[in-house]
Amino acid sequence: MWLQVIYLLVFAVIAVLAIGNLVRSMVALGMESQGQQPPNWATPYGPSREAMGRKRSPQHPEMLDENGKVINEPLLVMRSLSMDDARERLDAIYRSSPGGESGTSEN
Repeated sequence: MWLQVIYLLVFAVIAVLAIGNLVRSMVALGMESQGQQPPNWATPYGPSREAMGRKRSPQHPEMLDENGKVINEPLLVMRSLSMDDARERLDAIYRSSPGGESGTSEN
């Protein structure tokens, strides 16, 4: 009986800690995505580099332009393609492949 009560109490404490950590992480992620500095209580691993006075550098070189400045625009732009256009392109690729049919169509 007492072992079950202890188990439930430990489970409740762990659940509260996990939910608190989830909320802190979501607040930090939301503020960072908007370009704001999250408060120290919102960062799960202590103050960030900016809070400690260091200049933040991007993690990957593709995030920089030719001058070394951070790119603030989307790196991938996709345009909409109709099913017919996609099918025609795939058929053209198949026909031009070494094992593909040359000029005949299967309809």
